[in-house]
Amino acid sequence: MEFFPAPYRAPLRAFAALVFPWRDSQVLLCDIEDRGWCIPSGRVEPFETSLEAAHREALEEAGAVLADAQYLGCYRVTERSEIRWVDAYVARVDDLVEISAHEESRGRKFFTMDELPAIYHLWNDLTHEVFCFSREAMLRNARVQKG
Repeated sequence: MEFFPAPYRAPLRAFAALVFPWRDSQVLLCDIEDRGWCIPSGRVEPFETSLEAAHREALEEAGAVLADAQYLGCYRVTERSEIRWVDAYVARVDDLVEISAHEESRGRKFFTMDELPAIYHLWNDLTHEVFCFSREAMLRNARVQKG
């Protein structure tokens, strides 16, 4: 797996989308069956954009209503000689509502960066780097909006 930061765009339509949903200095994770704690993610449906998929997955899996979403970059995932692209976004959590995908998600919780290595389902150097990158992007976006 490789990550390509914005402004790079995948040469093919994204297979899936994910979002790093932040509220201040904490990121919202959902507890997904068979994965554990992770950011909202899922397949891009034929009728939607990857940004729409990121919003939908955040709402379904974490009950998160997002604001100020921005494209972060994309992952190239290679499995058995097949290449798939996953678009990544960062957004501010604007509101929390009831989780709609109870069959997938067992709950949600905000975590600090320091807590992530112990609980995140697939923590490695790349995951750490992209989480840091997403947090920096969210902080930059917040400063721009404050003017």
